[in-house]
Amino acid sequence: MHRSIRNSALAALTVAGLVFGLSACSEVTDAAKEKATEEVDKAVDKSMNEKYEVTYEVTGKSIASIQYAEGGGTATNPKLATVENPTLPWKKTVTLRGIMPPSVLPLAVDPTGDSEVACKIIYKGKPIAEEAGKGAASAAGCVAVSPIV
Repeated sequence: MHRSIRNSALAALTVAGLVFGLSACSEVTDAAKEKATEEVDKAVDKSMNEKYEVTYEVTGKSIASIQYAEGGGTATNPKLATVENPTLPWKKTVTLRGIMPPSVLPLAVDPTGDSEVACKIIYKGKPIAEEAGKGAASAAGCVAVSPIV
């Protein structure tokens, strides 16, 4: 009889230990998930708001216009500025934010087919995008992924 009471008590203590142990594991897991979520939120906020500078460079012949992301708007709908009949070589430094992609789109038009266009996006002294084109109507769109991401 004493043996069955002792076994029952031992079983009850074992079950209680498991319940408390598992609930402690659950609390640790929940705390880890919460901390990870906070860190991800901080990283996303930083990448969305962090500013960076790029320099657009355009060279060529017969360039009619240059369109570029100037830093306003949103990442999915950036505000674009246009320069008509630019003096070449053309260079512009802009400040962009977060995941906003840097982009410059020069357009060259020459009915004789002698137009040339080249563009480059520079970040921290290094090109992150380069394109070129030739012909009667040429476009060379340089678009890069934000260096922040």
